[in-house]
Formats: sequence, C-alpha cells, structure tokens
Amino acid sequence: MLPISKQKLEEVIDRLGIVDIKTATIRQICSLSAELEKEADEQFVHLELGNPGLPAQAIGVEAECEALRSGIANQYPNIAGIASLKNAGSEFVKAFLDLDISPKCVIPTVGSMQGSFTLMLLLKQRIPGKDTILIINPGFPAQTHQAKILGMNVESFDFYNYRGKKLEEKLESIMSSGKITAMIYSNPNNPAWTNFTEEELEIIGRMATKHDVIVMEDLAYLGMDFRTDCSKPFEPPFIPTVGKYTDNYILLISASKIFSYAGQRIAMVCMSDAVYNRKYPYLESFYEMHSFGDCYVFGVLYTASSGTAHSAQHALAAMLDKAVKGELDFVKDCSEYGRRAGILKKLLLENGFHIVYDKDGDRDISDGFFFTAGYKDMDGVTLQRELLRHGISSISLPCTGSTQEGVRICVSRISDDETFNRFSHRLKSFDDEYKLLHGAGSR
Repeated sequence: MLPISKQKLEEVIDRLGIVDIKTATIRQICSLSAELEKEADEQFVHLELGNPGLPAQAIGVEAECEALRSGIANQYPNIAGIASLKNAGSEFVKAFLDLDISPKCVIPTVGSMQGSFTLMLLLKQRIPGKDTILIINPGFPAQTHQAKILGMNVESFDFYNYRGKKLEEKLESIMSSGKITAMIYSNPNNPAWTNFTEEELEIIGRMATKHDVIVMEDLAYLGMDFRTDCSKPFEPPFIPTVGKYTDNYILLISASKIFSYAGQRIAMVCMSDAVYNRKYPYLESFYEMHSFGDCYVFGVLYTASSGTAHSAQHALAAMLDKAVKGELDFVKDCSEYGRRAGILKKLLLENGFHIVYDKDGDRDISDGFFFTAGYKDMDGVTLQRELLRHGISSISLPCTGSTQEGVRICVSRISDDETFNRFSHRLKSFDDEYKLLHGAGSR
C-alpha cells in the first residue's frame, strides 16, 4: 500500500546493505524499488534505469542471426573490428557529423561502457604527470566510478553556472595545471538533456588543443536533440560535435539507444586520425607498439575482452549502413522519447515541480530521453526518498555530480496511458502530502 512509511523505507534500505542512497548505483536503486514494490504490493513508476523503451531495430537482429547461421560463432572476431563495421562506421560519422575518420580509427567495443573504461586506462598512461581526467557534470555516474576503480585522479565541475563564455575561464583554470590528460561529457547530456552550443563546443575544442587534452565525447543519444532535424545523411544541419574544433577527440557511439540495441553491448570508439596515429615515448616503451591507436586495440582491448562479439558487429554494421543510405531513420524512430518527455514535464509542472537544467543559452532544452526536475526547496536525496515512498523510482542529481537539487527523469519506460495515469496520480499524492504537512503556499 502506498505511500510507504518512512520507517519501512529505511528498513528496506538497510536490508539491502545500501550504505548511502546518495551514492548508490543505479542498479542498487533498481533493486531497492523492486523490493519496495513487494512491500507495497503495487507496481512502481520506473524513472531510474535508461533501458531503451523501443523495439530493437529489426535490421540488426536479422543481420546478427544471419551472421550466426553462417558459422561465425566458432571464430574469434578481429579485435580491431570487422571490415564492414569499420567502413560503415567511418561513413556514418561522415554522413551525420561531417567528420572524416579513417576506417582504421573505428573500433568496436562491448558497449560504450567498455570504451570509456579502457580509454581511461590508456589515457592515464600516455604522458607521465598527466594523470587526471576532467568530468563535466552532471554526468553518467558509472564513468566517475570507472575512473575511481582505475585509481585515476578526477577533476570535475557542474556546468550549470558555466555556460557560454564562462566555460572558457573555468576550463582554463583547471587545465592550466598541466595534469589533465582527458575530459569526458555526454551530449545530449545524461541526465540534464542539455546540449552544448556551437560556442561552447568551440571553447572546449580550443582549450583541448591548447592544453593537449583528449576529449571523449559520449554520443549515446546521438541526433536526439529534436529541436533540429539532423536525420538526413550527408546533408546539413549535421549533429554538433567538438570534432569540428579540435583534432584531439574520441567519439563514443553506441547502438544501445539510437538503435535500441542495448542488450547486445555493441558500440564504437571513433578516434580522430591524429589521436590514433600519435606516438608517445612511454606507450611505445610499455606496450612495444608505435601508435596510440595500436596500443589501444592490441594492448588494452585485447586483454580486456579479446574482441567484441562477432555477430553484434555484423548487426551494427548493417544498421549503420542502412542509416547512411537513408533507409533507416533512427532520429525519427527515437523522437517518441521526445513525445513522452513532453507529457511527463507537463504533469510535473502541474504538481509543483520545476525543470532544473532548463536552458541551452536562450533556448529551452529539447524534450528527449532524460530531463531533470526539482520540487520547491527540497534537496535531491530527500526528494528521491519521498518519491520512492509514493511509488516513483528515480535517481538524485547529487549522484550524477550535480550541485543542483532534484532528480533525473528517464522517460523510456513510460510508454502507455496506464503508466502516464499512474505517474499523474502518484505525483498528486506526493504534492498533496507535502501541502498538508507544510502548507499549500510553502516554498
């Protein structure tokens, strides 16, 4: 029965061994909400986990099945990637981002999670003394955890107050130490769904070149800034990228969201040719290989997984190829997330909430896979707990590195009228309880 008592919530948290809900992983929050569902005997509204809410692209499924039927399951895949994927990846980057990357520089990984983790390891080693990664927050919590596991030094800041020209001064103050080897951010942003403007991307690129920093641009939601239609291959407008402003970039392009192919764990690391071919004395000595790219493929990835699943590479190659030919409009398919976000935002605003990260420059953020919401002056962790009591599971902004107060809303699992209605009723219950305890006009 909802709402769950505060005492019962704490009992379940303790029973699951969650030390601090503020720092709990997304998967721990999923376990917590599953246990609370049992306690309440009611289905929760799940906003915490970014599982794709659309069917996997049939083109990929068929290509993967055909590859398996052809007998490739008994063969180790080429660690550097099968030729069809490397060629299709290179064409895809040209078609949608207008960047020229050689097929050699397109490398499949077991999802972008493996991509970022293994890249951090190598980037930490490339130049002695440059051992720190800069994480622009809010961000994907797992990437901060990856750096922690690797023993990597971390610098970070919440970009909420550093938009536009303010970003340059902030980056200069951090990068001038000479310790930053790389930086990482997502664009569109997880969790805020903000998008860097062209001015901001130019600043990031220029600062990266000036201070010899490699930019890891996580494009998990590539093309999903639905304010601009970037769905036509080889035609402007192209998807914005830091690659237009520096050669010091590595793109992380995943099939998980753009093709709803999360279960097969397939993505691409797309290095600029300059990054791939650069030589570092320490890496040459340690790995006994000449280029950064070869050290990555044959030194790090080989030991991490001995390659990426053969059949999944065939699937991604087929989906990329169809997208490049204009026969698979992944942007249009993913626009369903924008529709859902619009409905959820309306319901939240009607029940006393506000959007936390709400602007890109003078433009309202796009409606998409994620967004952020706050409630009056309630801190993010308290809001997360209170929503859990009312059958709504989310993650708090503090766990994403944000200094703002609120929660992340993921729309992927809210797909039908019944769930929208359930969400609406739960929000009203939460809002009514707050007003009863604090007074209707309380802020």
